[in-house]
Amino acid sequence: MMSEEDEFEGGGILAKALELDSEPRNWYVIHCYAGYENKVRQSIEQRIETMNMVDLIFDVVVPTEEEIEIKEGKRKTVEKRVFPGYILVQMVLTEESWYVVRNTPGVTGFVGMGNDPTPLREEEVAKILNRMEEGAPKVKFDFRIGERVRIRSGPFADFPGTVNEIDGDRAKVRVLVSFFGRETPVELDFAAVEKM
Repeated sequence: MMSEEDEFEGGGILAKALELDSEPRNWYVIHCYAGYENKVRQSIEQRIETMNMVDLIFDVVVPTEEEIEIKEGKRKTVEKRVFPGYILVQMVLTEESWYVVRNTPGVTGFVGMGNDPTPLREEEVAKILNRMEEGAPKVKFDFRIGERVRIRSGPFADFPGTVNEIDGDRAKVRVLVSFFGRETPVELDFAAVEKM
């Protein structure tokens, strides 16, 4: 009967498990068709289960961030892809794991030199993942300084004005409104202003 030591030295199951633990887990970037990132992520996750790759492929991430779009005075929160057409995969790179990911429908290849996928550095991964976890969504608006706008609500509703200052962090805009022959600055929420 073989002892655990004999099995380890002979390359048995225990040796294989210890060998995998010593293999480095790295994050790799894969390229896919833009707009299909979530579908490809789901396909990879499904293949991990069906092809028994849970010990080699650990995480699949589509980098996104929330953005508030304000168009025509309407506020809408949307999830934007940070890197359209790219997905992050945390895995131990072996021929089997490479094959499973590379041959997933929608995947066009790994990012790297030739056929050698290049792992991301830890600080790059941390930066991307932290960007995803930041709480405050970015505000996207469709007007610029100096542009003529109309105030939609409040005491100056339907007054025309000129954008004087934009504070994207607070989602506020300062508009110069002609009031009794004088230009008066009025601070408003982005949603209270629309392009003329």
